[in-house]
Amino acid sequence: MAREIYTARLDKKDCISEPAQCYHFEFVLDQLESFPFTAGQFVSAVAEDAKGKMQTRAYSIASASRGNRIDFCVNRVEEGFFSNHLADLPDLPIGSTIQVHGPHGHFILQQPITDSILVATGTGVAPMRGFTQWLFPADGPDRSDGKDIWLVYGTRHESDLYYHEEFEALAARHSNFHYLPTLSRALENWTGLRGYVQDHVARIIEKRAARLGLQIPQPAIDPSIPAADLRFDIYAYICGLNDMVSGVRERLAGFGWHRKQIIFERYD
Repeated sequence: MAREIYTARLDKKDCISEPAQCYHFEFVLDQLESFPFTAGQFVSAVAEDAKGKMQTRAYSIASASRGNRIDFCVNRVEEGFFSNHLADLPDLPIGSTIQVHGPHGHFILQQPITDSILVATGTGVAPMRGFTQWLFPADGPDRSDGKDIWLVYGTRHESDLYYHEEFEALAARHSNFHYLPTLSRALENWTGLRGYVQDHVARIIEKRAARLGLQIPQPAIDPSIPAADLRFDIYAYICGLNDMVSGVRERLAGFGWHRKQIIFERYD
């Protein structure tokens, strides 16, 4: 069955990190009144390259569902056809269009909402922005149900913390949202966390276990038990490069977490 292709018109484009050449895009699907999707999903963009070959690139939607609009967070990649096609103003000025299909993917929040640790590096923060917008909408009821939501966001440099002010403001408004940016190559004037995301995730788990009087590592769960029969009180959602995702998954497994508690999406 052929996928339905939609035309997305570029409505807004901002460089949100000059050093990383990272751009925030907002597209409008004019042919649709609404484009419903679940926060965390992605769309695939398609275009013909200079050799006449069709190129496809998946982009996590960096927003929650809102009418017929979708946001992207894209790093320019050396010799990357699609990232350069989007980032170069002469090629894609405001009002230009691209072709997309979707939504796709299963990197979504599990229901009911539990305490959750969101872990991201680089542009892996895109679906996390969608999660936080859905959980804590600016113009609607809070969907977090009072659960603790941590966002552990790791980059090398402060300039690479995309949507930093937005997440800081969100944490100031909601006491159950905890924003933990960490830098692996921080300058001396950086007063926040340092190091890798997996270490800070481990501290969250240790402190939470102590507060709740839980034993860690947790007793091993029988893997033959269907996930539907288990009652998880916490999930981790991980998005970023393969090495980071593997590192966090290994650390969580060491705490006795069941594999169904760990939802991830990775890219190279």
